Amino acid sequence: MTAKDRKVIINKDWCKGCGICVAFCPKNVLALDHHDKIEVANRDACILCGQCELRCPDFAIWLGGEADE
Repeated sequence: MTAKDRKVIINKDWCKGCGICVAFCPKNVLALDHHDKIEVANRDACILCGQCELRCPDFAIWLGGEADE
């Protein structure tokens, strides 16, 4: 799997809406939706740095590929 095959995957059931991943995203890719759950607001801006995955206390977000979904 190459870097361009990877993407942000979110498990909204695990997300408590703390916003830590939003705060640490250097490219403003993530946002909280109207239910205070994480969503990818700007997928094209993602540089796959992994800060969202690293900082999420609930393991609700990770970088993966199609096989991981």
